[in-house]
Amino acid sequence: MGRPEKPIDPQGGPVARFACELRKLRDEAGAPGYRSMARRAGYSAATLSQAAGGERLPTLPVALAYVRACHGDVGEWRRRWGQVDAEITAVPRPLEEDGEPPYRGLERFEPGDAELFFGREETTTQLETMARRHRLSVVVGASGSGKSSLLRAGLIPRLRRSGQDAGQRPAAVRVLTPGARPMHHADLLAPAEGAGDTWVLVDQFEELFTLCASPADRAAFLECLLAAREPGSRLRVVLALRADFFARCTENHALAAALNDATLLVGPMTTQQLRMAIVRPAQARGLNVERDLTAHILDEVTDEPGALPLMSHALLETWRRRRGHILTLQAYEAAGGLRGAIARTAEDAYHQLTPAQATLARRILLRLIAPGDGTEDTHRPTPRTEFTAADSEATADTDAVLDRLVRARLLTVDDGTVFLAHEKLITTWPRLQGWIIEERDRIRLHRQLTHDALAWHDLDRDAGVLYRGTRLAQAGETFTGTGRDGLNPLEAVFLDASLLAGRRHERRTRRTLITLATLLCLALIATALALQQTLRATEKSRLATSRALAATALGQMDRYPERAYALARRAYRQAHSTEARGSLLSTYAATHGQLAGHTRLITAVTFSPKGRVLATAGADHTIKLWDPDNGWLLGTLLGHSASVTAVAFSSDGTTLASASSDGTVRLWDLRTHRTKAVLKASYSALTSVVFSPDGRILATASEDGATRLWDVTDRRTRAVLRQPGAVWGVAFSPDGRTVVTGGDDDNNGRVRLWNAATGAERARLNPRGRLVGPVAFSPDGRTLAAGSYREGITLWRTSDLEPRAHLKRPEDSVSSLAFTPDGKSLLALASYSGIRSGIRVWNLQLKRSTASLGDGTALRATVAVSSDGKRVAAADNDGVTRVWDTSTGRVSRQWPQQRPYPNAPAFSPSGHELAVPDSTGAVTRWDPASRRVRAQLPGHSGQVRNVAYSPNRNTMVIGSPDGAIELWKLTRQGGHRLATLGQHNKEVFAVAFSPDGRTVASAGFRTVRLWDVASRRLLAVLQGHEGAVQSVDFSPDGRTLVSAGARDTARLWDVSTHRATRVLTGHRSGVWDTAFSPDGKTVGTASLDGMARLWDRASGKVIAILKGHTGAVRGIAFSPDGRTLATVGSDSSVRLWDARTHHPTAVLQGHTSEVTFAAFSPDGHTLATTGTDQTTRLWETDPHRAGDTGPNH
Repeated sequence: MGRPEKPIDPQGGPVARFACELRKLRDEAGAPGYRSMARRAGYSAATLSQAAGGERLPTLPVALAYVRACHGDVGEWRRRWGQVDAEITAVPRPLEEDGEPPYRGLERFEPGDAELFFGREETTTQLETMARRHRLSVVVGASGSGKSSLLRAGLIPRLRRSGQDAGQRPAAVRVLTPGARPMHHADLLAPAEGAGDTWVLVDQFEELFTLCASPADRAAFLECLLAAREPGSRLRVVLALRADFFARCTENHALAAALNDATLLVGPMTTQQLRMAIVRPAQARGLNVERDLTAHILDEVTDEPGALPLMSHALLETWRRRRGHILTLQAYEAAGGLRGAIARTAEDAYHQLTPAQATLARRILLRLIAPGDGTEDTHRPTPRTEFTAADSEATADTDAVLDRLVRARLLTVDDGTVFLAHEKLITTWPRLQGWIIEERDRIRLHRQLTHDALAWHDLDRDAGVLYRGTRLAQAGETFTGTGRDGLNPLEAVFLDASLLAGRRHERRTRRTLITLATLLCLALIATALALQQTLRATEKSRLATSRALAATALGQMDRYPERAYALARRAYRQAHSTEARGSLLSTYAATHGQLAGHTRLITAVTFSPKGRVLATAGADHTIKLWDPDNGWLLGTLLGHSASVTAVAFSSDGTTLASASSDGTVRLWDLRTHRTKAVLKASYSALTSVVFSPDGRILATASEDGATRLWDVTDRRTRAVLRQPGAVWGVAFSPDGRTVVTGGDDDNNGRVRLWNAATGAERARLNPRGRLVGPVAFSPDGRTLAAGSYREGITLWRTSDLEPRAHLKRPEDSVSSLAFTPDGKSLLALASYSGIRSGIRVWNLQLKRSTASLGDGTALRATVAVSSDGKRVAAADNDGVTRVWDTSTGRVSRQWPQQRPYPNAPAFSPSGHELAVPDSTGAVTRWDPASRRVRAQLPGHSGQVRNVAYSPNRNTMVIGSPDGAIELWKLTRQGGHRLATLGQHNKEVFAVAFSPDGRTVASAGFRTVRLWDVASRRLLAVLQGHEGAVQSVDFSPDGRTLVSAGARDTARLWDVSTHRATRVLTGHRSGVWDTAFSPDGKTVGTASLDGMARLWDRASGKVIAILKGHTGAVRGIAFSPDGRTLATVGSDSSVRLWDARTHHPTAVLQGHTSEVTFAAFSPDGHTLATTGTDQTTRLWETDPHRAGDTGPNH
């Protein structure tokens, strides 16, 4: 018997555990000797003994030979070995046990790293050439494009290389960043002694705009830089600037002129440059990079702006998980890959902290953030002294956390200043993003507090610098209680001193008021005047803050409508200014006011169980419900704050689930179109959502690799199915017992099957291709399909999980799958040539593609099949939704058919309906409350400009493009033509009913015609205008008619005598629209001369001229209560005016081109406008209602 083996602790890690299991197998086999095992295994006894030694993992052949010698199950032990191998790869080597890495991770390259800096040789040459030609030049690139490394490891070594002429050798090379106080670096902008120029490299030049709060310091620093342009300055300055701040350089004329032809744009690396950046640093350290890893990284990074720090960090983490001298794809994937490596490193470091340390880490990281103002957030280099705490113990704790974050390479410390390792940490670590979003306003106030406290300290604690008024109130409210925990001693002392001075000021004010109460009347008057000035100053401050918030809200309205709305509400609460009112009403309308389809890309489509509703999801944060038979909009669901990525109906069709990039799932009641529940599913973007067949379970998939199963009844998580990599597809089997997921698990395209009841993993399948997206079960549950990138579709039998077939056309990348209800065909939405794509119809019996739908039309998102199999739906890149008839293979319905130009909107007398005629000749009847299409009147042969409801609501008059005046009977489903009153010679431009409904006025070319509705006969032809008559309107008493002419006049007519009573002259161009005030005393006109005029009806004199539009004024309308006037014009704005004072009250923004018509609802709360941007918009005109309602969250 040999010597006993050394005991092993099975809890000592995966290798020790595996060795214990091998020993247990040997014992169960009768404990054969290693020499006996060696004869059967083909390996030496020493090798077999070392395999169970527990010091390192044996190779797979040795492990399997050991198992065979002990008569073990080779397949089972192959699986065990793979699990252990994966566990080892997932754990990086300790930093202290590793050497100098070949990659810098998130840190920039320094001059000493030149031997590892590859891929930017050509760019370095271009930069040196430009900088030697111009004394002031700039390098511009996206965040993460490598500008800092280019300066330090590219340009500086070039400048210091030996063998240069004496005239080219620099006297000194200096590197600086502006920081919050750029003039502290003024000494570095003076030339050094000696021959040659002094080179000053100003990195992160955008800090001059993000961190420097003093305009004077900014101007002085720019003046010092611009001095380098002088030939005798002996200075050469190179700036490195983030691309999104390049426009700020144009604010200084001299700087813009200097950089006009001295700018180098740093774009993404080419494939060859990236290959050098990946492979050459490893070779320099005697390492090799696996070819598959190089190819995979190139596929991810090529043409991706700002991806270099992500790549460098992922490679650094791969190096820490290397095997011998090889960097493998397996180690890269274990590190999290390009998108996940930074977040994984950050999360690992964060979870190693105690709760108290985690709180400190949050404060430290947020102190390093400078919130963007219309731009992306940036990092803020911070002196380490700012992190000093009130006592030595707290300071020690802070230093310990700082050191932990530095060791994790999330932060760097240089010359007493703490930096984020790279700004990419802000956008790639979801936890940090969440903190910033949650505390954005507090961070902005804190940055200002830090700046002001330092200024107070520098000025020997001058009391004049202390906070007062609104600023003191904001700081006192924000930094009270636990809010003070994040302040350093200087900030806390500054705030305390401000509060104390504020209280003293209040006491002094009270004493002064008591004293002044005993003085003479003159002193009281003086005191009142002083108080009034104080109030005015406070009001001015509030007004300035309100205007700034309103401007910011409008700037963010297109990309972030929900955030913009929140800012606008704050602006209006701060002060009821014209700007704030316009901002609030505009941002409210951005999410509520458009009668149309999606404004951005459509991301998903799906049919309801009965096929009566088609739901579409969009990147505009909305879900829209459509009638697939006619393309009518049935409703819009609002609530998500980011792109909606997937939608699914419950089996009974009463509930819709939507998943979004904001990490939430919303459940919608389809009877009320309101949110039933909000499920916080992930900090990452959600990719897919699906109900179980019985509707009791909801599955959600996300980019963080988690698939969650939710109980629909109690909204709780039943199970979390985790796998490495993003999950792109999820589906239930028809019996609801199995869940299948597909994604880029280890970038090896794994499909996993799970038990839907327990969440336990059942099996793993490997389809062709690395990236698996959609997955689907056949209706009978016998077949499982998975689509992949460039490798088509793989089919398996579910009975034994053996491959059944592989369906592929050249270069097919499948993004969506759907079986037909009979299970005979499989539809695949596939791209196959750049942006070209189509729906392949695969015959599963023949295993070949038998048809294509929408071939080459750039379809995207998902493909949906109706429950009866008769219709297929998909959407394209232009926002067009198509429905195909499967029996003919032809498009049976698509919308919008063409985007028509809407014309003059008209509300019904009850306000429950809005009619919008358009350029295609159709008249669409909308429900303005639900934004649904109620009905549509058949189209005419050309555009219909104007319609009008009769006072009884059941009749509508339409001016036909052929000149006919038509009466229509309105029904719930649509309407039919009752009669044609008569004919104009040419096109009809406007129509109107008299208040009693007995008379119709119509405007045509040069004439206005009056018609008797009962007898259908012509009453009169009113002549006098030259050219087209653009508008007609009856006075409220029905006695007067006003008409607008294209030749700069408006006319008032006596309806009973048919004679002109007044000609309103004064406009310098055509009058485009007219309107009576509700009391009938005032007439409003809108003209192409850029002005609107108000006239006294009785005298015909001008009451007021409304100026504000920067182009033609196209429309004018009074609110029913007569208090508000609306004008619209070619400057794309809608303006609201106080009809009494004639002052503007709001400017509404949202239309993107000329606004042509406007109409108020009968209750006055809604204004409808149409424009040449092909949209109809509804505006809430009461800011209090807009501020109280808000988007449906």
